[in-house]
Amino acid sequence: MRVALLGCGNVGAEVVRLMHEQAADLAARVGAPLELAGVAVRRPGRDRGPLPVDPALFTTDALSLIKADDVDIVVEVVGGIEPARGWLVEALRSGKSVVTANKALLAEDGGSLHDAAVEGGVDLYYEAAVAGAIPLLRPLRESLHGDRITRVTGIVNGTTNYILSAMDATGAGFGDALDQATELGYAEPDPTADVEGFDAAAKAAILASLAFHTRVGAADVYREGITEVSAANVASAKEMGCTIKLLCIATRGPGADGTEAVTVRVHPAMIPRSHPLASVGDAFNAVFVEAEAAGQLMFYGRGAGGAPTASAVLGDVVAVARNRLAGTRAASESTYAHLPIRPMGEVLTRYHISLDVADRAGVLAAVAGVFARHDVSIATVRQSGRADEAVLVIVTHVAPDAALAATVEELRGLDVVRSIASVLRVEGG
Repeated sequence: MRVALLGCGNVGAEVVRLMHEQAADLAARVGAPLELAGVAVRRPGRDRGPLPVDPALFTTDALSLIKADDVDIVVEVVGGIEPARGWLVEALRSGKSVVTANKALLAEDGGSLHDAAVEGGVDLYYEAAVAGAIPLLRPLRESLHGDRITRVTGIVNGTTNYILSAMDATGAGFGDALDQATELGYAEPDPTADVEGFDAAAKAAILASLAFHTRVGAADVYREGITEVSAANVASAKEMGCTIKLLCIATRGPGADGTEAVTVRVHPAMIPRSHPLASVGDAFNAVFVEAEAAGQLMFYGRGAGGAPTASAVLGDVVAVARNRLAGTRAASESTYAHLPIRPMGEVLTRYHISLDVADRAGVLAAVAGVFARHDVSIATVRQSGRADEAVLVIVTHVAPDAALAATVEELRGLDVVRSIASVLRVEGG
C-alpha cells in the first residue's frame, strides 16, 4: 500500500519514523507492506535530522504526488484550510483514501470532504484531529452507534489546561502561567488559537457532529477563551470546592418548546473538584461522554505532541489500508438526524458573579431585585467588606444563558454596583 505524506513537521516526521521502525508489524496488521510514495513539503532542503526517508522522495508538488497512479492513501498533516482542502478533495474524488489530522478544515468544511469521499468511494479518517492518541472519534462513530449519546463534555486543549492547572496549583495569574507554558513548549509563540478557544471550538464541532449525527461547523460553536480568567477567579473557585477548566460542552435534547436540538459551546467554567474532569492536570486531555444505555464513559490521555498524534494517524492508515485490500470502505458520514443548532441564549447554565459594591444598607435588596426581574433564582450569596466597600459573590440556580447575561448587563448600570469583577459559568454540579 503506497502512502503519500503531505507535511513533514513534528507529526509528519513521527509518522515517517514509526512507519520505518514498525514496518514489519504494520505490514502484518494491514496484510501488505506500507510504502512511502513521497513527502510533500515547502522546503525540501530543510534539515530534518536523521529521518529514515530517501531525500529523493521529497517534493514541493503536492498535487502531482496526490494524482500519482500508484498512490493508495494520502496522509495530510499540514493543517490550515487552503491549500489542504483542495488537495484532499482532489485525492478523495480520484479514489485515494485520506487520513488527516486537520481539525480546522474538518470543522470549517468537513461536509465537502465527506461528500468527496462518497463520490470517490473511499475512506476519510481523522482520529488524530481531536485529542491526539486518545481513541475517541472511532468509539463515537462506531462503538456507540447502537446507543444514543446525550452529552459530551471535554478538556480538549492541552495548552489551556496546563495554564489553568498552573494557576490553580500556584496562584499565578494568567500572564505568568502563559509564560511558563511557552517556556515548556506547551504554548505556541502566538497562542491565540489556544487561549481564545478557537482550537477547542473546532474539536467541539467535530465531536458534536459524530455524537449527534448532525453536521456542526465551527461557526455553530459558541466560544470564549481563558484570557479573562484571573487569579482571583481561581481562588474564588477554590473557596467553592471547584476548579476552573476550559470546557467543550455538546448536548442533545429538547428545549423549552419540546423541540430536540443540539447545543455546542466552549468556555471556561467552574466545576466541582469531585467531577472526573477536575483532576485532569498538566497538558492532558479528557472527554466525558454520556449515553442513554452505556451511561458515563471517560477517555483520557495526551492530546497533542508529535508521537501521540502520529500514533493516531497510523492507526487510521492501518484501518483504511485494510479496507482497500478487502475492496470495501467504512460507513459514510452519518447526518440522518439533521438537528437544529440551539443558540447560546437558550442554553441552561449557572453563573458565578463577583460584584464590587458599596457597603451600605439596601445594596443586597437592589441587587436581588435585578435577578428577580429576569426570573433568575439565587442559590448562594457571600459578602465580604472593608471600609465603605464590599464584595458580593453570587451563584445562581440554573437559568437560560440569555436571562443570566441580561441580569449581568443590568447590574452594570446599578448605582450601588461599582464594577463587575468577574462572571463565570458553573457546570457539573
